[in-house]
Amino acid sequence: MASPAVNKDLCIACGLCSQTCPEVFELDHDKGYAEVKENSASCDEAGCCEEATKLCPVDAITV
Repeated sequence: MASPAVNKDLCIACGLCSQTCPEVFELDHDKGYAEVKENSASCDEAGCCEEATKLCPVDAITV
């Protein structure tokens, strides 16, 4: 599986990705968007990236 990415221009910082897949995503309140955690688990290890991608209301996550 490819590495996840968050499109910062689309992200509205709703937090669904970080709630659904906290091993991979985190919400940066200062920047105003979610991002992939530094040294995060891989999507294969975490097993939740696809769900986070589906739940994103603005389709800001790609895997």
